[in-house]
Amino acid sequence: MFNSITSLFKQLLDGQDLAKTPVNNPNLAIACLLCEVAGADNDISDGERSAKQHLMEVLLDIPSERASELIEKAEEQVKDSASLYEFTTQLRELSQETRFELIKAMWEVANADGEIDPLEDAVIRKTAELLYVDHSEFIRAKLSVVKD
Repeated sequence: MFNSITSLFKQLLDGQDLAKTPVNNPNLAIACLLCEVAGADNDISDGERSAKQHLMEVLLDIPSERASELIEKAEEQVKDSASLYEFTTQLRELSQETRFELIKAMWEVANADGEIDPLEDAVIRKTAELLYVDHSEFIRAKLSVVKD
């Protein structure tokens, strides 16, 4: 036991990541947030799948194949996630405009099936709070997507 404690302290002193924290990957974090909102109501429609794909291509300016890869990885990561915090902490350095565009994209995914579920709304609201997006910007993003 003493050897294992000594080994633990040595790892800490060497600066090793004992928690095996995932590498900071903002693009994957964005994909995870889009997957979180799509799956919030436990019913991912074809429209939501298409919206995720299209928005990843547009937001990140990446080819379709790369967007598909990121979404696939994100869907797996979301299954094991405990909260939105692990994704939003990777995105706080983004500009205010980029964070607004992300919230707007989340609204687009939520509205892709023609109906915004209260659980989808809650995920977007919490994400906006964690990304320090003002409530007025949160509402502006929603209104720009939901045209009654």
